Amino acid sequence: MTADIRFDEKGLVPAIVQDAQSKEVLTLAYMNKESLEKTIETGETWFYSRSRQELWHKGATSGNVQRVVDIRYDCDADALLVLVEPAGPACHTGAYSCFSRSLDGAARAPQADRFAILNELEQIIAKRDAERPEGSYTTYLFEKGVDKILKKVGEEAAEVIIAAKNRSHDELKWEAADLLYHLLVLLREQKLPLDAVLATLAERHAQKTEAAEQT
Repeated sequence: MTADIRFDEKGLVPAIVQDAQSKEVLTLAYMNKESLEKTIETGETWFYSRSRQELWHKGATSGNVQRVVDIRYDCDADALLVLVEPAGPACHTGAYSCFSRSLDGAARAPQADRFAILNELEQIIAKRDAERPEGSYTTYLFEKGVDKILKKVGEEAAEVIIAAKNRSHDELKWEAADLLYHLLVLLREQKLPLDAVLATLAERHAQKTEAAEQT
């Protein structure tokens, strides 16, 4: 199963760990053949510590395990991409991702993609789910559980309906934004990536387009 992977002269291969839902890069670690096999066997990430020169199971002491969704390798077969569902922060500092700092600290320029805010919001929600900072409304929702989240989705959907009936653009855009936010929280709680929803929309569109061309 691991025969295709090209380990370096020390028997190691770099493994980029990525949140399967938010697509945020969580950490960069290393695996040897044994840790990769244990990762595949257990369905949770195992790495090789270069400083301690031993295997380590992510979350063994902290409880912040990473359930493996998929393992991919690059075109040279000398690097791994491990997509996971994290049970908590990936970083030993308690941060959601080890890549939480910028070299210059400068604000990033807005992305040209008009849907970029959805990607950013999905990542923030994933971060809140992992770190559970006190005072955060998103933390409150996750701690209250799915029933509370579903209640809020229902309430916001009703508010969207009312705003539309009132023919108020200002009211409608605010309520629609609230609904989208709570829907993203629900998707995170259900461990369903937004990408899966978008893929379903694309699939439906392709089917309808193909049907229209055949008529």
